Amino acid sequence: MANNGKISLELIQQLRERTGLGMLDCRKALEETAGDVEQAIENLRKKGAAKAAKRAGNVAAEGLVHAYIHPGSRIGVLVEINCETDFVARTEDIRQFAQDLCLHITAMKPMYIEPADVDEKFIVHEREIFKAQLADSGKPEKIIDQIVNGKIEKMYDEVCLSRQPFVKNDQMTVNDVLDGLKMKMGEKIIIKRFARYEIGVY
Repeated sequence: MANNGKISLELIQQLRERTGLGMLDCRKALEETAGDVEQAIENLRKKGAAKAAKRAGNVAAEGLVHAYIHPGSRIGVLVEINCETDFVARTEDIRQFAQDLCLHITAMKPMYIEPADVDEKFIVHEREIFKAQLADSGKPEKIIDQIVNGKIEKMYDEVCLSRQPFVKNDQMTVNDVLDGLKMKMGEKIIIKRFARYEIGVY
């Protein structure tokens, strides 16, 4: 915690690791919350969301395609990340994020980027399976529907890249990491698409 009104280097480093922001930004955020890391993260996310909303209409026409081949050459990943400027596209932060994202996709095998991308037929099929599993539970239809909706949300956490716990820090989702990158870079950044290839898997 803060000590006599001063923010410790350990707290600043902790916040920096979780948000990717610079030391001065982390110190300022912690000073505003008297050393409360969780509240600082919440405040930063709100500020980031406000900035992102202002830039939502901007065109993200720059970016990069990053390729990764896993040791053993049995798994390969391609990911496209878009941003607003070529300057940001060439930063080490974006390149590192692209590499980390490829490692994440290799390990976590997402099927989609966002819930909105999920095939409707896939959702209907999964919903039918979940309902069949609860058919003999004796629960009212309304309760079953609520349980099924909860299972669908949980499914999104498993199959959607943006909602998966980040492979390098499972206290954050991929979307949390992306939000931190947007705040740091100060512009719109999106994960446009990805492809994961594995020998023998189609």
